[in-house]
Amino acid sequence: MSSSITGLYIFMLAAFLGYQLIQRVPPLLHTPLMSFTNSISGISLVASLVAAGANYSVMATILGTIAVTCATINVVGGFLITDRMLKMFRK
Repeated sequence: MSSSITGLYIFMLAAFLGYQLIQRVPPLLHTPLMSFTNSISGISLVASLVAAGANYSVMATILGTIAVTCATINVVGGFLITDRMLKMFRK
């Protein structure tokens, strides 16, 4: 019980700090920040593939598959948004 409350607390703190960090980024740095977050999403995609492919339990496989789907959508969407932002700077 205590470890799940601690995990929830850490998750909420990370979400709050992440939101505050993104809000304070100047517009000029959005494209490099998107590239950085795409690389982090790629790392989470690899980790979720490992979680989905390992034979821990049925629930771990299901959650790993959901994580693979979410991370893939995040990576592809991030690259599409970054490409769209870079096209705005071209003549």
